[in-house]
Amino acid sequence: MPWLTALRHTGRAGLRLERALSDPVRAVRGALAVALVVFPVLAIGGPRPATSAAMGAFIAGTATFQRSFRPRPSLALAAGLGLGVSTFLGYLAVSVTGLFLVLLAAWAFAAGLAWALGPTAGVVATNTLTVMLVVVQLPVSVPTAVAHALLCALGGGVQALLITLWPIKNWGAQRDALADAYASLADYARRLRQDPHAAIDPGPLMTARHAAALTPWQQRRRPPELRGLRGLAERIRPTLAAISDPQLGAAAEGPERDRVRELLGGAAQLLDVLARAIRTGDPPSYPGAVTTALAAPLHPVLSGPALRAARRLTTLLDRAFGTLDQNTESTLQTPIAGSGGALLRPGLAKIVPVAVRTVRHQLRAGSPVLRHALRLSGVVTAAYLLARLTGLHHSYWAAMTAAMVIRPDFGQTYSRGVARVVGTLVGVLLATGVVELLHPGNWAACALAVVCIAGAYLTLRTGYALMTTCVSAYVVFLLGMEPGAPLETARERILMTLLGGGVALLGYALFPTWETARLPERTAEWITAVGRYAAAVLAGYGDPAGRDPRAVRRALLDAREARAAFLLARERAAAEPVRHRVHSPQLSLGQLGRAREALGLLSRVVLLMEAHLPGRQAEPVPGAAEFGQELARATAAAGAAVLTGTAADFGPLRAARRAWARELDRQPGQLDVLRAGSRLLLQALDELERAIRPAPSAGGGVGLPVEEAHADRGGQVEAGDQRAHRDRQ
Repeated sequence: MPWLTALRHTGRAGLRLERALSDPVRAVRGALAVALVVFPVLAIGGPRPATSAAMGAFIAGTATFQRSFRPRPSLALAAGLGLGVSTFLGYLAVSVTGLFLVLLAAWAFAAGLAWALGPTAGVVATNTLTVMLVVVQLPVSVPTAVAHALLCALGGGVQALLITLWPIKNWGAQRDALADAYASLADYARRLRQDPHAAIDPGPLMTARHAAALTPWQQRRRPPELRGLRGLAERIRPTLAAISDPQLGAAAEGPERDRVRELLGGAAQLLDVLARAIRTGDPPSYPGAVTTALAAPLHPVLSGPALRAARRLTTLLDRAFGTLDQNTESTLQTPIAGSGGALLRPGLAKIVPVAVRTVRHQLRAGSPVLRHALRLSGVVTAAYLLARLTGLHHSYWAAMTAAMVIRPDFGQTYSRGVARVVGTLVGVLLATGVVELLHPGNWAACALAVVCIAGAYLTLRTGYALMTTCVSAYVVFLLGMEPGAPLETARERILMTLLGGGVALLGYALFPTWETARLPERTAEWITAVGRYAAAVLAGYGDPAGRDPRAVRRALLDAREARAAFLLARERAAAEPVRHRVHSPQLSLGQLGRAREALGLLSRVVLLMEAHLPGRQAEPVPGAAEFGQELARATAAAGAAVLTGTAADFGPLRAARRAWARELDRQPGQLDVLRAGSRLLLQALDELERAIRPAPSAGGGVGLPVEEAHADRGGQVEAGDQRAHRDRQ
């Protein structure tokens, strides 16, 4: 789409306000930690040390509001340590002509690479860069530089100490993530009652898995009721799908379907109860109506795969309920044994080598993280040099603005650019007006800064513009303790904000990272990952005794990550003002939608087959592992075909399936799941083959207009799901 249209959409996104506020108690706690640092330092050392201390405490507090499942004290300590190091090096370099510019470029490059560790690390690293620009203004001695660095680090230490002494909703983030997973399962069970082919968003389960990764400190202190529930949720999900599917579970109509609907309704009620108990920490109360639905006899109404899935479901629900309420006798069946084990997250001491390996992996041509690091370094350095040429005293504000605006993708960069400019203008003008009219002293200015910090913490979720208004006002009050003319200072900061924002937006336009060009790669990765997942499940049928549950689990997680990467890239591409014409052909918008439907169907079929994996004592199914390997090779070739613009060919796989079907017909025992499952696999692959077939004019590439993308994420996706459902029927 045209650049003007893209800028209009991203600008509106940047100025959009949300109703949700951050936790007021957390905001008060964060602001209190700043006050505990800044007022004593002001009394002892004066305005300039107080500014360094306040900056450190504020940024360390901001780190604790980021979406992370690490212990909040460790986030504050890590941020304080980074601020101390950046401030110390900045104070040393600023006294040597030209050295600060080199340090600025290198630190910005390192901050860009920190995005390889995740958004939290990237945001905190960028904040250390902005603090270095704000507090480093005059050459100082080495002892003074050490003192300012320690004051910045002290802010992080006080934040960590206050979080430890005043815990708020301890384990709340982990509880919410796990509760959201169970609530999504409850909603899934209800939708399966009406639509046996309903899909579930794996996002809450993925978030719950990230939340379940624990540091050694967390592992020793985790509440007992949070142990094992995530693994049970992962096993409940395929069981719900397996019991409701008309081809691999209960019949489409009749008494069997009525019993399954009753069972799904009871499961949904119990899952809601579990979600509330997990979120609040209170013991669950067993609904009386659920007992009738879940504990009523299953046989002879249910039989075959549906009966096996129903028994597994009631057992898993019983085990989940017993985990939360150890004093309640089981009303269902005896819990089954499951694999345990915690997901480990390295602590602060052990994360350094992990971070180094992760960052080193991004130092390669074509890495979007490396591209962002180069862009951030160049933009910040250019803004700093251009601002210095103006001769204005507050020229550092331009580089600070550029650092805060630049993000790895187009949508965030341009929406934040607009929000940053508007928020800074409002914040600087309001705070300058207060300073000009009231002439607050140092103590009053510090108090106003603390109030603005509380407002910034409170508005973190409302939108970047409003939060930036509070941050800009807080910086004005802090720096207003230094002598100067408030109106002239405000004018300079506004001019530097416009300069820095303009340099950042122009820098991204000249050196962009377009997700549109990466959509074929993301599609290919998803196709290949789903193929490996199917191969791992089929290998479990081929060798039940030697089956490794971790292999299936890893393949499932890889498929989920590939799906999430595809959807994120598609969402970002929808906002980009590009129509790529590159050597590797692009998929059209319609092809992307059809490929997504086909891969969703393929993933669902594999999930159903996983739900019916036999026990270790079962007889091996001849040819299952071999067919799985052929399937993995065929999907890998299809992924390569997407990148090269050639047609995918599943002909050899169809032949392998026909040969395997004849072999299955000669085998004794109940193999209905494999027969129906392999047929559905080929049906999904047929749809995928048609979806990614190159169009006659495939060389030109496509763009992703925002209007069409929004329609596709709404009505077109639903219409496509309905078409796919009719085709399956």
